[in-house]
Formats: sequence, C-alpha cells, structure tokens
Amino acid sequence: MKYIQGSYITGYVTVLVKGKMPELFFQECAKREIIVWNIKKESPDSCKGNVKLGDIPALKKIKRKSTYKLTFIDKKGSPFIISKFLKRKEVIAGLAMAFLLTLFLSNIIWKVEITSVPTDIEEKIIKQLSSYGVHTGAWKFSLDPPSDIQQKLVHDIPELLWVGVHQKGTTYYLEGVEKLVVEEKKEEGPRNLVATKKGVINNIYVSKGIPRVNVNDYVEPGDILVSGEIGSVKENDEEDKDKKDEKDKKENTRSIAAEGEITATTWYETNVTVPLETNYEQLTGNKKNKYYLKIGTVQVPIWGFKKPDYKEIHRETNVQSLNILKWQLPVKIVTSILSEKMYNKIDRSKEEAISHGIQQARKELQLRLGPDAKIQSEKVLHQSIESGKVKLTLYITVEENIAKAEPITQGD
Repeated sequence: MKYIQGSYITGYVTVLVKGKMPELFFQECAKREIIVWNIKKESPDSCKGNVKLGDIPALKKIKRKSTYKLTFIDKKGSPFIISKFLKRKEVIAGLAMAFLLTLFLSNIIWKVEITSVPTDIEEKIIKQLSSYGVHTGAWKFSLDPPSDIQQKLVHDIPELLWVGVHQKGTTYYLEGVEKLVVEEKKEEGPRNLVATKKGVINNIYVSKGIPRVNVNDYVEPGDILVSGEIGSVKENDEEDKDKKDEKDKKENTRSIAAEGEITATTWYETNVTVPLETNYEQLTGNKKNKYYLKIGTVQVPIWGFKKPDYKEIHRETNVQSLNILKWQLPVKIVTSILSEKMYNKIDRSKEEAISHGIQQARKELQLRLGPDAKIQSEKVLHQSIESGKVKLTLYITVEENIAKAEPITQGD
C-alpha cells in the first residue's frame, strides 16, 4: 500500500457517494488516477472511500459531470489537526508568550563566575564589571563584546596580569591571573657603581662603598662613582701606609657590593618636526543606536529606522547571538552605533609650532628616560620651515641617576 503512505501527514478525507450504482463513481476516479482506498458499500445507493486531501479538486470536477451527491463525512491527518489547533487563539497566544519569555530569559545574564584570583581582586573585578553594566540580570545585547571587557579589566585593574572573559549561555566566566611583583635580585658579589652617561654630578648618596667623585665633577661613561673596595683603618693611616708593602695592602682591603644613588646633569640633542597645519577627528558625544535582526547574510532593521542628521558618522557594530536555553539560534542581533564626528583643522603660527614641538620632545624624552628623570630646561639650537613644517633641533638638560652596578673582577 505504498500509494497511501504519508497520507496522514498530507491529510485525507472520507467521502460518501450517493446515487445509482455509486461504485461507478470510484471507477471513474481510478481512470483519472485518483487514489481511493477502503471503499465500502453502505447501501444499494451509497458507497464510501478515503481520498487524499490534494485530490479533492479533481474529485469535484468528476462530480460536476455526474448526478452523484458527495458528502465528506470524516477528516483525518496533520493539516486538520493544525487547522483545529490554530483556531484556539488562547493556546497560540500562550505558546507564543512562553516562547518569547524563554527567549527573553535565555538572553539575560544570570550568573557571573570569577575564578583563579584572590578575594580582594575578585571584589575589584565585580565592582569594575558593574560599572561596565555586567551583572546579574543584565540584558546581553546591551553589553560590550567579551574581548572589549577583557581589555578594559586589564587596563583598569593594575593587579591583573591577564583575564579571560567567556560567555556561555546565560553565564559570564572570568578567569584571571594576578600580577606578581617580583623583586629584583640584588647582584651578588662585590661591585662598583660606574657612570652610564656623561654628566656633571649634582648629588651623591652612598649607603655602601667609598665615593670616588664629588659634586660638580664631570664624569664620562665607565668612570667609577662609588668603589666597592674598602681599606682597613691601618691602610688609611699615613704612618702605616709607608711601612706596608703591596701584599699587606691587598690583605687589608675587602670588597663589598657598593650601593647608592648618584644624580647628575645630562644633556640630550633631539630633532622634532611639527606641521603648521593639521587635521584631527573628534567625536562630539552624540550617538544613536540602530538594531537589526540578522539571519544568515540578511539583515532586517527592527529598531531605529531613521538615519541621524549627522554630517560625519563614525560606525561601530556589535553582534550578539540569540540563545534559547542552552541552544544558540541561527539568528543574531546586530547593534550599529552611529556616533557624530567632526574634523577640526588647526593652523599654527611659527611660535605655536615651536612651543608644541618643545612639549612633544619633552614628553618623548620623558617616556624614554622614565618617571624618575627630571627635565630641567631646553634650548632651541636650530629651527627652519620646510614644506609647511617647522623643524627643530633641541638641546635638553636633564637631572637623572647615572649610576649602575659593575662587578669587581680579579684584575681590579
């Protein structure tokens, strides 16, 4: 009975045919290749049988050309069940609300789990996440992508060396690595403090060792600033010094690890170029959000249809997947952030360009030398204007620590 397989899915009806010799009606159906099964004789002038739902239009054509009367006495199959179900509006409304509620609840953050960090850092992370809007009950589409949250946490919490942020279903998982401050091991063995740069000594602070320079002395790289070789009292005594031979002097000398800080005035020559005319982009702070429903490669706008009347627009796009329970739907919510931007043009005078160049050179040198170095003054050695740019050669005076440790070798 392969010809009636699947009839329940497509649907079928039981038709009652009344008239003289009703079996002839079904015979005509067979000639027209209309499948009829379970044919039964009900009375001398009536007969019934099952016909597929799709064959009813052809059945009616045969009826129009005959004197038979047709009555549909039963309906079976999924199309009729669905039709009956769709007529019950309260059930449909209930199911639709249940689906929307499940969809809504599946896209809310219900848990934020933090692991592998101490309690004090965990509290800081929770506080910082709250400032980003990441907390229990937050709507996932209102949050930044996990990669952006990860970068913000590392930037805003100095104690974190690394943090991993992962979103799985309705839970945010964070795993952090604490930044451990490892104290530098002190150099073992005897050593001197030597100069790393040319300069004039400003200040001398020695906690261990013998100073070899004085304030206002000029030194060059490699000059010993603090010696780690210390002589005994006898060695320093003028009367004993003449009586001791070289061997005795060595025996009365001991080597230690010299410690101290020697600051000096140093000098740097640097070149900087500043354009007289420049443009830069700036966001005004005005922005509007547009939301799209993305299915495959097709995006359908669902909110924010009006385009903002900004002359220049900076676009940023965030894509969030829709979940229902633990399953990810093939549908995504796309948030397009349209921010107003403007281009500012700056025309500098020669004096303004020189001032800007000096500040730029100071900042670059400060970054290179570190926060402990103090820039004292600067002097413009040369200036010129070429192709709309001011070129400067600067001579900058700095006060910094120039001492570094250097081991004492056997030959010293």
